[in-house]
Amino acid sequence: MPRDEFSLINEYFTHRSAKRGDVAMGIGDDGAVVRPLPEHDLVIVTDTLVEGVHFDKTTPPRAIGHKSVAVNLSDLAAMGAQPCWVSLALTLPNVDEDWLQEFSGGLDEICSYYDCQLIGGDTTRGPLTITVTAHGQLPSGSAIPRSGAKAGDWIYVSGSLGDAGLGLKVTQDKVSTTGRHLQQVIERLHFPTPRVALGQTLRGIASSCIDVSDGLLADLGHLMTEAGTVGQLELDKLPLSLALTETLKVDEALALALTAGDDYELCFTLPEEHRGRMETLTAHLKTRPVCIGRVANGGQGGIQLRYQGEEWSLADGYHSFNHFAEGELSGEKG
Repeated sequence: MPRDEFSLINEYFTHRSAKRGDVAMGIGDDGAVVRPLPEHDLVIVTDTLVEGVHFDKTTPPRAIGHKSVAVNLSDLAAMGAQPCWVSLALTLPNVDEDWLQEFSGGLDEICSYYDCQLIGGDTTRGPLTITVTAHGQLPSGSAIPRSGAKAGDWIYVSGSLGDAGLGLKVTQDKVSTTGRHLQQVIERLHFPTPRVALGQTLRGIASSCIDVSDGLLADLGHLMTEAGTVGQLELDKLPLSLALTETLKVDEALALALTAGDDYELCFTLPEEHRGRMETLTAHLKTRPVCIGRVANGGQGGIQLRYQGEEWSLADGYHSFNHFAEGELSGEKG
């Protein structure tokens, strides 16, 4: 007898998620009931991963489970929120028990690590699509916006850029790298780390923030456009891994770091008066933010690039991820 959606949910999802004391009703009821903290705002984000757009048939199902949650937690991190609850809408072309076992395992691992409970969702049949909605909390009025950058603010990024993009090129056989770098870039592509602790640390000191999902130029560009300012980047300050610089030529490494999606680092702006406090508060973090430029007056947004003191232009053929471009494959969305 074919498995129905209720038996699948019960076996692979009901008893595998972290359990939180603020969930009054979860999987099994028509709706979830949660108890937010008093004097806190809810932050709600949603992301969808589609086979053939954000991953392909060779992507490990455990990685898909992990990433479907990680990309949402990265959005919460950019707002400064603490992750609490997630819901999952899973569309499957068929019932593959081995695939479900691995997928649910990856989802459970990241939820457990960040103390985030799966509280509901939906399962149906169709092209492989995963939609996760994540809910977080933060003290009322403390969310970090995209629109707060001011001229004179410093531009920071939380970690190395371009590794996931290099990993994608490796999986597509467009680039080869040495064995000691291979695992690193594949891990960065398939198992991104949302900067949750950093995001909460930035509340009250960062003027704006965004997660780097579609490429630094595109995502920093959103901050500048929202604020009506210009970002001036010093490319020799970009944090680049040895995997990137030892695999690609300088211009290629810089271009990938600027345009590749899936890094899930935080890009944020910081007023001068908060620089010392930020450095103190982030001193304990494994990956510390790096200053890569400054915000200037400039009207309707834009990014100016300099490398070793001279103007620098992106070579033809490099661009940030576009969901609606034909034949484009990326790990993510916006």
